[in-house]
Amino acid sequence: MKKLGLIGKDIDYSFSKQYFTNKFAMAGITNWSYELYSLDQISQLPKLLESEPDLVGLNVTIPYKKEVLKYVHSIEDTALRIGAVNTLSIGPDKKLTGANTDVIGFKRSLLGFIPDAQRNIRALVLGTGGASQAITFVLKELDIPFTMVSRSKAKGIVYDELDQDVMSAHRLIINTTPLGTFPMVEECVDLPFEYIDASYFLYDLIYNPAKSLFLRRGEERGAKIKNGLEMLEIQAEAAWDIWGNG
Repeated sequence: MKKLGLIGKDIDYSFSKQYFTNKFAMAGITNWSYELYSLDQISQLPKLLESEPDLVGLNVTIPYKKEVLKYVHSIEDTALRIGAVNTLSIGPDKKLTGANTDVIGFKRSLLGFIPDAQRNIRALVLGTGGASQAITFVLKELDIPFTMVSRSKAKGIVYDELDQDVMSAHRLIINTTPLGTFPMVEECVDLPFEYIDASYFLYDLIYNPAKSLFLRRGEERGAKIKNGLEMLEIQAEAAWDIWGNG
């Protein structure tokens, strides 16, 4: 039996196990399994690898996409340029190779969300953690100017600076924070939704719930909305390609 899994913190909400379990069942794959491994600290990763000798690959989610870099023995070019890893391949010697499939997942999903004629817009990227790294990488590739929004002035503008002028200049808003993820579904980024209208596109990396409070409030204002489920599915398939398709 070969094992795959997801590492992160408090990840009971994740659909990854269900996604891969269904995939294996539909394809008649009986020699692979996928598990969730919630780690209180990334320093628990070596112990996990020792206790699970059948592990051949891991996905990495919040908050460890940057922290896991210290345990990676080699890294693919895109992940190196991004500075974040969401996919690990585990060799027989337990050496880890890092990759980032969030890039392909987000890029394909975003291109399907925003019509060609409306891609001359600016973006606000909410959050500056590991999840934001792939997002900003894709925005640069697509020549979409962006502004980072953080609780810390050192990492971008702060939420208090989101006045009408800033909002009107950025019609694509991307939430990369975990605020609103199940079970804390009534949490939301501190955004002045009163400035949002039907000309806005709101994208949330969160997929559980299907409509986060961020998306619901945007939809109420007429904005086009999209959650992160399609991105998850695309990046999961890209990760499966890396692991060797069984």
